[in-house]
Amino acid sequence: MKLYFGSNLKMYKGVRETADYLRELSLLTADLDREKTELFILPSYTSLPEAARVTDQRLIRLGAQNMGWEEEGQFTGEISCLMLKELGIGMVMAGHSERRHVFRETDEDERKKVRCALDHGMIPLLCVGETAEDKLYGISREVLAIQLKVALTGLTSQEAQRVRVAYEPVWSIGVSGTPASPEYAEEMHISIKRTLTELFGIAGEAIPVLYGGSVNQDNAVPLIRLPHVDGLYVGRAAWQADRFDRLIRDALRAREAL
Repeated sequence: MKLYFGSNLKMYKGVRETADYLRELSLLTADLDREKTELFILPSYTSLPEAARVTDQRLIRLGAQNMGWEEEGQFTGEISCLMLKELGIGMVMAGHSERRHVFRETDEDERKKVRCALDHGMIPLLCVGETAEDKLYGISREVLAIQLKVALTGLTSQEAQRVRVAYEPVWSIGVSGTPASPEYAEEMHISIKRTLTELFGIAGEAIPVLYGGSVNQDNAVPLIRLPHVDGLYVGRAAWQADRFDRLIRDALRAREAL
């Protein structure tokens, strides 16, 4: 089974920093079997053209952190899927908690982005996650199910096979985030996969579900050993190429040893 490792660089690293980082990460991980392992990085918009120029996307897939849901129009400040494809970008994230909670995007907004990405041959990386309040009230599973069902409504089973899901508990991400315990992460991944199977049958079982939320060198191995975790979506621990390379290799060895 293929394992997925990725990182969202958020509003960090300028053009030169991003290019240097991608060159180093490409060299360090060049020997990994891409039939078994996929790497992806989501740089800032301004870094994407240079990132695409210096990166062999057979080694590291590049994605965008967000996009508008229309091809063109009067949407000041937005970037369309056509603009991203012109750069050779074939992956886009939708639904990151910062987009949902800082910029007030709705589940319906994420649905339109997923739909647009699929219509233009792109891979949507859908982020889902519950808040600390949701967890306190015991409604985490319901919240995740709603986010998934709204964002993926109307998709065919064939289209669903191009979707990837990143589970990021809102309370676990960022500088002050608390990592989810492996037990809790597994519980939520089981719930997510159950919803995906409910939506798409056997095709839903094949949708990769990554865990993201304060992933680091210490918890990467326990997390990747979980039966229902298909990869790791890593934050700050991935922003130095050599550290990310070590984390990936440790995780791969741990999975292979199962």
